[in-house]
Amino acid sequence: MDREKPESLVARVPFSTVLASIVGLWVTYLVLMTLRAELLGMQDTQGMLGLRVLTCFLGGLITLALWLVLRAFDSRALWLKICAALVVAVPAAFLIAQANSIVFAEMQAELDARVLEEFADIQGIPAEMFDGSVMSEFTRFVSGGTREQFIEITISRYFMLLAWSALYLALLTGEKARAAERREGAYRRAAKAAELRSLRYQVNPHFLFNTLNSLSAQVLTGKTAEAERMIQLISRFYRRSLADDPTSDVTLAEEIALQKLYLDIEAVRFPLRLLAEYRVPAELEDCLIPGMILQPLVENSVKHAVAPSSGQITITLAAREEYGRLVVSVSDNGSGGGDGASTRPGFGIGLNNVNERIAARFGDEATIVSGPVPGGYATHLRLPLMRGAERREAAE
Repeated sequence: MDREKPESLVARVPFSTVLASIVGLWVTYLVLMTLRAELLGMQDTQGMLGLRVLTCFLGGLITLALWLVLRAFDSRALWLKICAALVVAVPAAFLIAQANSIVFAEMQAELDARVLEEFADIQGIPAEMFDGSVMSEFTRFVSGGTREQFIEITISRYFMLLAWSALYLALLTGEKARAAERREGAYRRAAKAAELRSLRYQVNPHFLFNTLNSLSAQVLTGKTAEAERMIQLISRFYRRSLADDPTSDVTLAEEIALQKLYLDIEAVRFPLRLLAEYRVPAELEDCLIPGMILQPLVENSVKHAVAPSSGQITITLAAREEYGRLVVSVSDNGSGGGDGASTRPGFGIGLNNVNERIAARFGDEATIVSGPVPGGYATHLRLPLMRGAERREAAE
């Protein structure tokens, strides 16, 4: 069963489009009728032009009234719209024909007078001397012609209005298709935002679990000063990481600053084993990347390179522009490259999270490559190069 939709959900043809279609219909009719009169050599075409303009104006107003009625059926089924157009166009065509008769009444009277004079000339009798029976016969003749003309005009205007109604229904169908596309796009964006939000929130609990374990170890070993400093750093980290919309992009400088804060937290645990380097050119600092996209990569370098090592490990965060794309790398000189292993144990979760986030955010426009390199391990993100001035457009 078809139900009427709420007003806010009904697709509408803009009034400007409706008005343009009505004006176009009657202007075209005016031009065609004027051209027809010129080609047929009708008399007093200049005088008739003004009357045609008036009838077209009145026809446009009646067509506008027809639209107001059809508009009430915009949310109904197609068959009901068609039935409404077929029915409502009948009185509208009658009104247009009636308006045409009223506008041309004086000219029609003059034409009838000329016909009477021609009839009188044929009979050889002055028109004023016609008896009642002759005038009655002539009146019936004229009235019959006028009635036939009125019916013909009504039928022709009826088909004109049906043609316009078909155009209106086509425009309405187009508007509904565009509205459906807009709704589908909104649903896709909402689904993508939900996916990004879910993936982003996966990062925070994992990081919190690791940092709380580290904090517990500091307390159990009596390193209260280090524990206090770690608590302060953790507080700052979460204050900054949770302040942003999880679906929004941040500048590369903001992301690097956040990762530096995280590495400062880990440096409390590994003061002699963890060294961080940052190689980000100043001209790339305003480039946009998803917030906390580097967190799982940096965290895994700490877990699988720094933690099991007895020597000093350097974690490097670097960025460069390559063929119009932004390449961001997280690398370390820990074990993972020299033994020929393709991946590190347990590295899949963090890498998959990053991969899914950039896929949800950029689709096929972004890639991630991770694996052993000479002297260590590296992960490279290749992302579309977007500047900070494009933040609003990127968010949309």
